[in-house]
Amino acid sequence: MHDLNCFMDGSVVCELQSTDKFEAIHELILKAPIFQRNIDNVLLEKAVILREKQQSTGFGHGVAVAHGTLKGLDTIRIALGVSRKGIDFDSLDGEPVQLLFIVASPPKMQLEYLLALSILTGLLRNKAFRDEILSYREEGQIERALCDAFHRSLQFRTKLSISRVAC
Repeated sequence: MHDLNCFMDGSVVCELQSTDKFEAIHELILKAPIFQRNIDNVLLEKAVILREKQQSTGFGHGVAVAHGTLKGLDTIRIALGVSRKGIDFDSLDGEPVQLLFIVASPPKMQLEYLLALSILTGLLRNKAFRDEILSYREEGQIERALCDAFHRSLQFRTKLSISRVAC
């Protein structure tokens, strides 16, 4: 399994302006530095929007995790866009999205992609964690909080799976 090095520098954009989900996806892909490094933004946006049109990825509690697969990537990339206004995302609970994540993954990293998605959604089910993220005003603070929580969860799951294999 490849190393999951998520929420590195350039993965957070504070203050998204768009209130429409497709415009917000476009805005986040254009503004997130993590998506400016050796990646075709047009193809990424098409993949994410195609997936979003199949079914909304707004899972409630002000969170959406839009995602798409993109050939040519060497690793999974995740960006977060924070919207204080809220984004109409057709979420399951009907509430606007304040935390929009976009996950871009290479086709050959499906296990890692599923693990990253599982960790991310697990973290975001915690109201205190969502509130903590929303309380920060600087991108660096949010990146550190996300990175720390993500890697703690990844380490816990790795230890758990190793202990299951060892039994």
